[in-house]
Amino acid sequence: MNANTHNPISNADLHQRRLAATPRGIGVMANFFIDHALNAEVWDVEGKRYIDFGGGIAVLNTGHRHPVMVAAIEAQLKRFTHTCYQVLPYESYVTLAERINALTPGNYAKKTAFFSSGAEAVENAVKIARYTTGRAGVIAFSGGFHGRTMMGCALTGKVVPYKVGFGPFPSEIYHLPFPMELHGVSTEDSLDALQTLFKSDVDPKRVAAIIIELVQGEGGFYVAPPELIRGLRQVCDEHGILLIFDEVQTGFGRTGKLFATEHYDVLPDIMTIAKSMAGGMTLSAVCGKAEVMDGPAPGGLGGTYAGNPLAIAASHAVIDVIEQEKLVERSNLLGNKLIARLKAIQSKVPSLKDVRGLGSMVAAEFFDPISGEPSPDAVKRVQQAALAEGLILLTCGVYANVVRFLYPLTTEDAVFDEALDILERALLKASA
Repeated sequence: MNANTHNPISNADLHQRRLAATPRGIGVMANFFIDHALNAEVWDVEGKRYIDFGGGIAVLNTGHRHPVMVAAIEAQLKRFTHTCYQVLPYESYVTLAERINALTPGNYAKKTAFFSSGAEAVENAVKIARYTTGRAGVIAFSGGFHGRTMMGCALTGKVVPYKVGFGPFPSEIYHLPFPMELHGVSTEDSLDALQTLFKSDVDPKRVAAIIIELVQGEGGFYVAPPELIRGLRQVCDEHGILLIFDEVQTGFGRTGKLFATEHYDVLPDIMTIAKSMAGGMTLSAVCGKAEVMDGPAPGGLGGTYAGNPLAIAASHAVIDVIEQEKLVERSNLLGNKLIARLKAIQSKVPSLKDVRGLGSMVAAEFFDPISGEPSPDAVKRVQQAALAEGLILLTCGVYANVVRFLYPLTTEDAVFDEALDILERALLKASA
């Protein structure tokens, strides 16, 4: 409940103030404003409770305000809040880099640099790849999302709303189709398109890197087939191209492994990570092979707030919680439970075409049962019906026809079961 009981704030009043004070380009899903939160539950300024299955877009794998993380931030607050690591370094940054180097897949020498956002991590991964290889070209995938900076937008494979009206974008960025069996795109199609790209648009000897999400986030939670990743690795090795895995959304237990890379028998040269690595504090990282990461000269990488000590402390706590509470295992348990419930009622929801996912990175995709076309309208009905009962759901997809589930992995069993009951009612109501 809003603490200011003498002058209560309403959602409607805040909505009008938001429209007057902030630009329309910052789209907002909910028509209510949050007052406080705990784990998987949030309460708005009018005191209404919601179950959060959006998790700040995959940022809250350890939930809202985990006590271990709060304690770590409080302890750091009493020491110092900022120095700029490039001016006055601190041990916690180095220790976290050591932990990330050890936790990420690959038994080879690695180095890690910290930044502030996923987009910033991607930008720096591209900078590192270009510097190390001496090449300019970067290949990404349709449906991929890599951030909202100019380079991030260029790499992102979705025009509306991320690119429209914002160009021109950085040059020498190329896109391949991402395998989506449901939409008639195979792994062979993607790899053939890569060879066509080399013949028609860019010499492979001018390509610095290929960047890919192992499970597409904004694109619809499509899982990259293992044969695609093997094919990319082979092409990269043949032509001296660096392979970048964007694990911004997939990392820290979301897919039922600590990193999605562990589902594959291929290792990247560079990884980008962010979102749930610091439980809501602004922190991201680029981790890669030591010889690759050491490419840029001193001063070439960094940022005023990069590796902020409060965020570093939060990240240490998040990793501790994931290990101590066995959240990787719980990711699989909750994901299996959700998928089982969705599949159990799928026959009663004609528009629910596909249920898929790895661990707790689960998606439900909707098609119009009459036309056979992707149905963003069905998704909106499900989202609105769930929200009316207090369940927050997020959507995604190239066709805006996918519901994605990004609940905290710490969600209590009773709360999770309550959410599944609401979800089932919303699905049935939306299909009636």
